[in-house]
Amino acid sequence: MPPFHSLDDLVELVTTELARGDLSAVASALGSAPMPEVAVLLERLPAGDAGVAFRLLPKDEAMTVFERMDAPAQREVVAQLSDADVARVFSELDPDDRVALMDELPAKIAKRLIQDLPADERGGTAIILGYPVGSVGRRMTPDYVHVYPHERVGVALERIRQRGGDAETIYTIPVIDDERHLLGVVSLRELFFADPDDAVETHMATALYAHADDDAEVTARTLVDRGVLAMPIVDRESRLIGLLTSDDAHRMVEAARDEDEAHAGAAEPLRRPYLTTPVFAVVRSRIVWLFVLAVSAILTVSVLELFEATLEQQVALALFIPLLTGIGGNTGSQAATTVTRALAMGEVRPRNAWPVALKELRTGIVLGVTLGAVAFAIATTFYGIGIGTVIGLTLLSVCTISATVGGVMPLVAKSIRVDPAVFSTPFISTFCDATGLIVYFSIAKSVLGI
Repeated sequence: MPPFHSLDDLVELVTTELARGDLSAVASALGSAPMPEVAVLLERLPAGDAGVAFRLLPKDEAMTVFERMDAPAQREVVAQLSDADVARVFSELDPDDRVALMDELPAKIAKRLIQDLPADERGGTAIILGYPVGSVGRRMTPDYVHVYPHERVGVALERIRQRGGDAETIYTIPVIDDERHLLGVVSLRELFFADPDDAVETHMATALYAHADDDAEVTARTLVDRGVLAMPIVDRESRLIGLLTSDDAHRMVEAARDEDEAHAGAAEPLRRPYLTTPVFAVVRSRIVWLFVLAVSAILTVSVLELFEATLEQQVALALFIPLLTGIGGNTGSQAATTVTRALAMGEVRPRNAWPVALKELRTGIVLGVTLGAVAFAIATTFYGIGIGTVIGLTLLSVCTISATVGGVMPLVAKSIRVDPAVFSTPFISTFCDATGLIVYFSIAKSVLGI
C-alpha cells in the first residue's frame, strides 16, 4: 500500500481501495491517519462509502471522529449503520452534539433514540432541547466542572481532577455561588500555578457570558472574536446552565459563513462536498432562487412594455439598460452585504435602521455622482448631451436609491425574523431592476421631451 502525504492522497487511497473491496487496506489507512483528517475524509466520501469506512474505525477512535463531523455528514453515516450501532453512537455523543444530530434526523427516529438513552443522559439532552432552535442554549454543553469563590485552590483542583473527565472542557472554569449564580471564571492555568491555600476568588476574572435564549451565531462570533476558550451560558436569573466551547463556536461561524456565501451567489448551501452531492440536491439548492430571478425578469419586461413608445422614439436608450440595471443591482447588493455582515458581528441592530439609511444614502450619492460624471462624459461624446444627461442623472438616482434600500433591507429582514442573506438578495435584484428602469425612462421623457 503506497504511503499518503496529504488529505487528498488519503481520500484518493480510501476511495480506490473501497472500489477494489480491499477493506483491510482501508482500515490500515484510516488507522495511520490523524483523526481530524479522517473526519474530513468521511465528510467527502459518498454516504455509502462513508458508512463502510466508519465501521472500519477502531471503537475508541470512532466516536472522536464522529464528533468532529458536521451534522449533515453525521446523519448520512447514521443512515448506513445498524440500529444497535446507531444507538451506541448516539448514547456516546456529548449532549450538545446529540441535539445537533437530532435536528438532522427524522422526528420518529430522533424520538426513539431519546427514549433509548439512559435516564441521566436523557435528562441532559432534554435540557438543551428545551431551548429554541437557533438559540445558544441549543448548542451549549451541560457537562462542565465548576468551583466556588471561597474554597481553597487545592480543593478546587481536586474537584477538577475528580469530575473533569466528564466535562467537555476544563480550561475555562466557571465560578458560582451556592445558588448557581455565575460570579466569574478562572482558568485552569491560573489555578495550577496558584498557592493551594489561596481562595479561588483571588484568581477569578470577570466572565464573558451569554443568556440561553441569545442567538447562537451572534454568541459564537463574539466568543471567536474575543478569543476565549469557553463562554458560560446562564438562564434569566443568571444561574449557570452550561458552556459554549470554542470548537463548537468555530464550527457555527464556519457554517454561517458558508451559508452566507451561498446566499450571496443566489443558491442554498450544499452542506456536503460538491463532488459527493447528488445532482438533484444541487438542483434544489438553486431552483428556488432562479424562480425568484425569473419573476424579476418578468417585472423588467413589464416595465419595458410600459415605455415601449419612448424606446421607439429614442432607440439609443436601449443600449444603456444592462449598464443601469447592473450597476443598480450591484450597488444594492454591496450595501446589503456590508450591513448583513455588520448585523452578524453585532455592530448594528434593527433599531439602527435610520442611521444606516442615512449613511447608505450619502454613500449612494457619492457613488452616483462619481459614476454619473464618468458616464455623462462618455455618453455625451458618442450620443449627444441629451443622452449623456439622462445617463448621468439616472446613475445618480439609481445608486442613491439602491444603496439606501440595500442597506435597510437586512435590518427589515432581521426585525421580522427572516435570514437577511436569504431575504435581501432576491428582493434587491427585483427592486433595483424594476425601479431603475422606471427612473431611467421617467428622466428620459423629462429631459428629452419624448
